[in-house]
Amino acid sequence: MSSALLRPRGNDLRPIRVTGDGRCLFRSVAHGAYLRSGKPSPSENLQKELADELRSKVVDELIKRRADTEWFLEDDFDTYVTQMRQPHIWGGEPELLMCSHVLEMPITVYLYNQNSDSFRIIAEYGQEYGMDNPIRVLYHGYGHYEPLQIPLTRTCSKMYSKR
Repeated sequence: MSSALLRPRGNDLRPIRVTGDGRCLFRSVAHGAYLRSGKPSPSENLQKELADELRSKVVDELIKRRADTEWFLEDDFDTYVTQMRQPHIWGGEPELLMCSHVLEMPITVYLYNQNSDSFRIIAEYGQEYGMDNPIRVLYHGYGHYEPLQIPLTRTCSKMYSKR
């Protein structure tokens, strides 16, 4: 596959709604990993289950990497990880970084730019796991994340037209 297929232009992405219940970051990353593996979108219940499982692994990874991560957390480390285990606590940059390590996949975070009616990359994590076909998530800028998907029809038609 060409890298153009794997690095879509900002206007080639489509957000997928996820519930804003404190686990939206984990829902979005788990959803993106599911899509990346070639599976169809998970149901609401499966998405919640995958998100909670991912959260648990992410907190375990934070603890495992404490020496490398403690310095960039604003709160006391032990308090932070205890709170982060709760399903209603929002995740952010530390959790995105740990998600990339847990899943061993790159994650690209986008922000919607109203002026250009497109998405722009604001952060990339886990590039040591490759740069092709990252999990793509949209950050809304007010504490909510959603997975981003390349429309299937665009991907398939481009893939077949390159042959």
